[in-house]
Amino acid sequence: MTEITDSIEVPEPGRSSDDKKPRRGGKRGKKGPLARLALFYRQIVAELRKVVWPTRNQLSTYTTVVIIFVVIMIGIVTVIDYGFTEVMKTVFG
Repeated sequence: MTEITDSIEVPEPGRSSDDKKPRRGGKRGKKGPLARLALFYRQIVAELRKVVWPTRNQLSTYTTVVIIFVVIMIGIVTVIDYGFTEVMKTVFG
């Protein structure tokens, strides 16, 4: 028969439950600091190559949209601020 235990501890894949040594990180744990730094920069370059960069036309469109949005928000905040200023003048005035 199978014995049922109350333990919920599950061993990591590739390790037995009797193995209590902490993991060292495999190959990465054995490299020196300069090798790890070089690996880090190689990974950065590899990720940047995956990025879909916008074209000049898309970039100018996005920039225009952001500038227009910021100008509109400045206008809204200015109107609200002016309204609150006038309300405070009449209440405490």
